[in-house]
This record gives sequence, C-alpha cells and structure tokens, in this order.
Amino acid sequence: MKDPAREIETLRAELRRHEHLYYVLDQPEISDAEYDNLMRRLQALEAQHPELVTPDSPTQRVGGKPREGFVKVRHSSPMLSLDNALNEQELRDFDRRVRELLAGEPYGYVLELKMDGLSMAARFEEGRFQQAITRGDGEVGEDVTENARTIRSLPLAVKTDLPRFEVRGETVMNRKAFERLNAERDERGLSRFANPRNAAAGSLRVLEPQITASRRLDYYTYFLLVDGHPARDSHWQSLEELARMGFKVNPYRKLCSGVEEALEFCAYWEARREELPYEIDGVVLKVDSVEQQRRLGYTAKAPRWAIAYKYPARQAETTVESIEVQVGRTGALTPVAHLQPVEVSGVTVSRATLHNEDEIERLGLEIGDRVVIERSGDVIPKVVRVKEKGSYRTPFRMPTHCPVCGGRIVREEGEAASRCVNTNCPARLKESILHFSSRGVMNIDGLGEALVDQLVDQKIVKSVADLYSLTVEQLASLERMGKKSAANLVRNIENSKKNPLPRVLTALGIRFVGERTAVFLAEAFGSMDKIAAAGAEQLQQAEEVGPKVAEAIVEFFKERRNRELVERLRAAGLQFTYQSTRPKNGPLHGLTFVLTGTLPSLSREDAKKMIEFAGGKVSSAVSRKTSYVVAGEDAGSKLAKAQELNVPVIDEAHLVEMLKGN
Repeated sequence: MKDPAREIETLRAELRRHEHLYYVLDQPEISDAEYDNLMRRLQALEAQHPELVTPDSPTQRVGGKPREGFVKVRHSSPMLSLDNALNEQELRDFDRRVRELLAGEPYGYVLELKMDGLSMAARFEEGRFQQAITRGDGEVGEDVTENARTIRSLPLAVKTDLPRFEVRGETVMNRKAFERLNAERDERGLSRFANPRNAAAGSLRVLEPQITASRRLDYYTYFLLVDGHPARDSHWQSLEELARMGFKVNPYRKLCSGVEEALEFCAYWEARREELPYEIDGVVLKVDSVEQQRRLGYTAKAPRWAIAYKYPARQAETTVESIEVQVGRTGALTPVAHLQPVEVSGVTVSRATLHNEDEIERLGLEIGDRVVIERSGDVIPKVVRVKEKGSYRTPFRMPTHCPVCGGRIVREEGEAASRCVNTNCPARLKESILHFSSRGVMNIDGLGEALVDQLVDQKIVKSVADLYSLTVEQLASLERMGKKSAANLVRNIENSKKNPLPRVLTALGIRFVGERTAVFLAEAFGSMDKIAAAGAEQLQQAEEVGPKVAEAIVEFFKERRNRELVERLRAAGLQFTYQSTRPKNGPLHGLTFVLTGTLPSLSREDAKKMIEFAGGKVSSAVSRKTSYVVAGEDAGSKLAKAQELNVPVIDEAHLVEMLKGN
C-alpha cells in the first residue's frame, strides 16, 4: 500500500515542475488533460488526508472566500518610480550624469524591457510564498496575497538557501488574454478595459480570487531583495539567481558597457515591440553594480542609477475610406474603419477599430474624414479623434441583420454593443462550443481550443449540436488525436447528455443566464419548452430574473436558428425537463440570507448549501429584501449595509439553530 504522504509530495513536485515548464519556460511536456489528471489525483488524496494539506500545495492556488477589502501593508523599502528619458539626448544626459558621479570609473548597464503592467512585491520565508503587496504609493501597498496565489508563473515554493527574501516584479496581461477578456465583457454588456495594463491592475485588485484566476495574469520578476536590500552584488546576478530559483524573468535582457550599446538595444525592440505577446512602452536601464547604485543614491522621487527610456506615442494621420462591420466570437458587432494606408512606428496600418455606434457618434466620425489613429494594446489600432472633416462625407449605419449569418441583430437598452443572437453563427461558433463544453457547463473533458479550431476550420462541426454526431474515426484523423483520446472524448460527449436542464440552459449561451439563473429558471418553469414560450413578464416571476435577463431570453428564442439548435439538442437526447430538489417546506423556506466575513467552523460554500437545502436562498448583496445577514470575523461593507437598512444580523450559532427549525 502506498504511503499517502509520500505520494502527495511526489505529485506536488511533479505538478510544480509542469507548472514551471508551462507558465515560466513555455515548454510543456504533457497535455492539459494529463495535467488535470495529476491535479485531480492530488486533490483526492488531500481530501482524504486534510492534515497533509500545506499552503504551498498546487491545489491551494485559488481560495474560495471573497475578500471584504484590502489591508494596507508597508513595504520593506520604498518601491520608487523611475525618471523618464523621452528621446536619445535625454538618455545620453542620464549617462553623462552617471559617468560624472562615478568620477569616470568603469560601469555597466542592465537593459530590461519596460513591461506595461502593475508592480507587485512577493515575500517568501523558508522558500514558501507568504504575502504579495501592490506598489500602492511606493511606501504602502495593498495585500493581494490570495489573488497573487492564482498567478501560475508565481511559484508557491522555491529551492533556496535564503531564509527570507522578497521579489519584485511586474504583473501583466498578455495581448491574447486581454482580447479574450474584452470579448467576454462585451458579451456581458460591461465596459471594455482600455488597455492590458488597466486590465491587469483591475484583475489583481478584485475581491474574488476566482475572478483573478480566470484572467490569466503573468508575473515577471526583476528584483531580489533581502531585508529590503539587493540580495546580490550586481543586478545581473540577481536576475540570473531569480531564474535559477524558478521565477519568470524576461529573457530579452542585456548586460552592456555603454550608452551606444543601450541605444541599439532600445531601437531594436522599438521596431519589434508588436511581435511580443505583451505590451511594452520602453526599456529600463539600471547600473549593474549594487555598490555603485548605493553611491549614486536617490533623488526625492527616483533612483539616480536607473531610468526608463520611453518609446514615442504611436500615432499618425490618415483618411477613413470605408467602414465595415465584423462579428466577434461572442456575437458582438464591431465597426472597423478601412484607412488610406499609413506607416505607424514602422508598420503599415490600413484598418482601425471603432468599437461601437456610440464611439462613432462620440468621435463625430463619418466616412471620408481625416483622423488620428494610434497603435496601443488593442489587436488592431484605434481611431483617437477626427482631425478634419472630409469634403464628401457619408454617415455610418449599423446593419439590421448579421453580415455573416443573416441572424437577428439586437442592441439592448443602455448597452453600447449590437450583437448577433444566433449561437451557431459561424463567426462565434468556436466560442459557443468552448462555452458549451466547459467545466461547470456541459463538462466535456478533452474538448480544448486547439481541437475546436480543427473541428470548425475543417467544417466537421458547423453547429454546437454537431458535437453529438462526432465519431471516433472523425476525431482520430485530426492532428494530435489518437484513437484512445478520440474514444474518450466521444464517451465524454455521450455522458454530457445526463446533465440536468440548468446545465443545458447555461450551455446555450443566452446572455446573462449563468449557472445560478439557469437553476432558478428550471425550478420556476420545469421545462425548456415552458421557458422558451414564456413572455418577459412571466420570466420575471423566477427568482433573480429582472427585465434585462428576461428580454435576453425572449430575444434568444425569437431567433429561428436558435430554436432549430434547441430542437437538434432535444433529438440528441439532452435533458429538457427538471424536477426541483429544493425543499418546498424547509425551515428556511422564503428567507433570503447574505453571508459576510469568516465563519467559525463553516466555509461560505458549506453554509450556502445548508441554507439552500433548508429551502432558503443566498444572495450576494444586501437589500431591503434580505431576511438575515450572517456575519463572521472581519465582516466588512455588507455588515455596514445591513445596519444601515436595519436588516437583522446573526452569527453562525444562530444560523445553525434556524437550520434545526428553532
């Protein structure tokens, strides 16, 4: 019989190795499914032996408790900002000052790409991650430890002789993750993030670690400190040490002997910055010797031994020749300006995004106008402003039907985006399939992005419903798919037919209908047919279904192509009826609870399940409709809101008594 402690430690070591290979070195050795199997085995063992769970285990990256707020923490030494050099002459002036202050003695620079993200310090003790703090005002930052745990390129444990140390680095969101996040926000009717930096900052500071985890942040380190001071004699040695310890260090760095070499490096990466998977806005120069850094010292705001060489703004003027509409993978329609070709930072640009109708109206833009465009964190450049109205102008009108599939176009009241509501629209099919098959929805394991790309690109799958017609032979013929993997996937697809109606409703991709809303709809109506036939007013009889959600459901079922999809899923054997499991006469029937703070013995998830099993409902926000607020230690704004609205506040012991019917 295997020793569980030894097997757990072996699994942890193996998972840490694969995390480092995938998230730091970008050299994966195993598939996502194999990684998931290792993780599930570790989770199962730790569930059987909770006394063996440690904070640095790979299973502990995502905590389950939302934060009530962030605690302020003082930095071990100031996280100062850098002075900027905006052109070659200013960089030469910086070099001259360094040379004069060092009285002509030899010195070198470490050159690093200036990544456009959010600075963060991470503290370690005995090689284990302990705390993460944002830069804040440089003296005091915010404790974002639980959110930082979710960043896969930040190791939770490293091998080192240093008993205590701190790393500092940049939290960034790469272009692909940024594009996906904005597409998701479009789908939910939320405002877009302006650039990856804002997205990274917002993602690190949300109150729920699960949200941070979903945003796919990355962390690149550039300082190694002990007691607030550099841990090695030179900055280059620190970077090399960080890489050896398993931290992610930007590989595009250089140790050089003078300003001419530095200027060459800056020019090289300015011309290639668009080839990088993340945003940069310049290059950072640091004097390599720590002893020389000490002698050079600091001004009131910045070190004298470092400077940021900032690249110029990437703007140009051109003329809008036409505007076409593209349909994104979430169904959102985006107007794109076709431009008279113009060079911006060495790249010829002929298209720029206009985002939506409101943006075009804000700009006062018509076809034929002369505009200023800018290259930024977006996938394609954007129009910043109208420079000059054209002699012959043509106003833009959003189409009434999808230019890709001919489906209905809907623009909800109060929203900027117009969208195609056809789930099977070719433009959004890949995203529809990924959502349909994802964990927590239909849970079809093995259906990842690469495979979905092949299925759609080769026209094997033209509708979500086609998944239920796939054969082992079809799948086995695809790249990186053997017969065994194909057979497993077909079995997983078949098993997904057993999922209850709420999962099927969620899988349809109706706007605003997530897992929780789908359960309320299924409980209120009992079948897909009744939900599809209900009007907006009827739908609002279901818990937590307001006018916006109800209208989205009505619009979804109005689209003929969506009704055809539903019928094909019915024919495939999916569950279209539902028998509620919520007690009708439980001790908490008709009561609504809000949970806040840390309860003495119950996790928030356990308390939620117990309340719902007893017939009650758990809400995320306090309102006049709230029956009770259950408050634990460190209860925050929700407790204050309850007191303001005179909502009764109880503790865990009182809740347990109520669950017993007392």
